[in-house]
Amino acid sequence: MTITIKDSAGIAGMRIAGRLAAELLDYLAPFVKPGITTNELDRLAEVYTTQVLNAISAPLNYAPGGHDPYPKSICTSINHQVCHGIPNDKPLKKGDIVNVDVTIIKDGWHGDSSRMYMVGEVSVAAKRLCNLTYEAMWKGIMKVREGAYLGDIGHAIQTFAEGQGLSVVREFCGHGIGAKFHEDPQVLHYGKPGTLEQLKAGMTITIEPMLNVGRKEIKELGDGWTVVTKDHSLSAQWEHTVLVTPTGYEVLTLSDHSPAIPAFVTASA
Repeated sequence: MTITIKDSAGIAGMRIAGRLAAELLDYLAPFVKPGITTNELDRLAEVYTTQVLNAISAPLNYAPGGHDPYPKSICTSINHQVCHGIPNDKPLKKGDIVNVDVTIIKDGWHGDSSRMYMVGEVSVAAKRLCNLTYEAMWKGIMKVREGAYLGDIGHAIQTFAEGQGLSVVREFCGHGIGAKFHEDPQVLHYGKPGTLEQLKAGMTITIEPMLNVGRKEIKELGDGWTVVTKDHSLSAQWEHTVLVTPTGYEVLTLSDHSPAIPAFVTASA
């Protein structure tokens, strides 16, 4: 395993890339409403990324081993879709929940983030899932500090999620990130405290739990990318890119219009 430790220049580059990813999600937010297609969201994202941010959309034509190139600039995962949903021409409808996952490359550095958006008025269960998944991500982020272990992050997310009656998807996880889209280590969203790799200052990782209302089992659709819950229950995901610092953590994918940080995070800071 080769974990990259960013120097001051690398950290500065990651800060810029992370902030721009957050600004892209800010830009898309007002457009996520009934009647818009995810293809239109993808078009808006690509234009904003290339023409306003002067950056590159990392998912476009991304082709990890065994996959055909990803055909769009963002991932849009709706309702029971867990992750990697491919934008299409089907309009969003009132009551949908959708995860928009973006990764931009700026001056060679990757900024990776995703948010849940509620399309019009949604059910109580859908709103609860979105809110609890957001809190679960922050429970994991709060465990980040030099000397902590990746297992500490996973354990915090898993115990919180399962305590709320939600299940944690096992097959997909967070990851190291930097000059490459996906680097070591893997960041599991379940686990035991004090296990797996130890965190060191200068590491940059994503924390991106996927939680289901129903069972944890998933399946991949025939397009080779879209992942859904096997029982068709609702799924949600949030993602931040996080820097390990000597005294704790710095969330790199925040902006002025990011969703409010949970009160329990502020209280513990």
